[in-house]
Amino acid sequence: MTIDDLGCAPIGRLLDDAECRELAALFDREELFRSTVDMARHRFGSGRYRYFERPYPEFIEQLRQKVYPQLLPIAREWAGRLRRPAPWPDTLDEWTAMCHAAGQRRSTAILLRYGAGDWNALHRDLYGELVFPLQVVVGLDEYGRDYTGGEFLLVEQRPRAQSRGTAMPLERGHGLAFTTRDRPVRSARGWTAAPVRHGVSVVRSGVRHALGLVLHDAE
Repeated sequence: MTIDDLGCAPIGRLLDDAECRELAALFDREELFRSTVDMARHRFGSGRYRYFERPYPEFIEQLRQKVYPQLLPIAREWAGRLRRPAPWPDTLDEWTAMCHAAGQRRSTAILLRYGAGDWNALHRDLYGELVFPLQVVVGLDEYGRDYTGGEFLLVEQRPRAQSRGTAMPLERGHGLAFTTRDRPVRSARGWTAAPVRHGVSVVRSGVRHALGLVLHDAE
């Protein structure tokens, strides 16, 4: 299965086990984050996530720089199918500068922590007019040992059909790329945009950490 089939696809190992433990431990370092969101308070689900402040820890910035050129050809191809503009330049630094010039200056790399009973409602990470159409989540704990449940969820609203759901466990240190807002699907009249939302199923036991790499900044 490719990202064209489901709207999400594994992109391989991005962090080793030691890096995963180090990154998960950053959650308790208040000075690294610009804000913290209690999901239950905002009716987003249950659990907490934090937006890193800039400058990012070095290996997070390295990850962002690594995945952007991998996803860029897909973003441009999808835009072509949907006859949309493809404003994304060749480098992440140039794209970030475009976001900042448009007033989207707030950092969007996210560290998430879920305990038993926590979950994340279906949503889309849209923070302004400029949107990169793909993003990445990296699992930081071992599925089935450190926690159970907590699968990544993707729900696609298919044209003139019932919605389709996909559930994916996150492997520790591995990245999963997925669509941010919608994706092109074939229809009788050619290509059309199918809206997509993502979330997390209920964690049944243990603690689940994940890193979210959104590649556009926020207003």
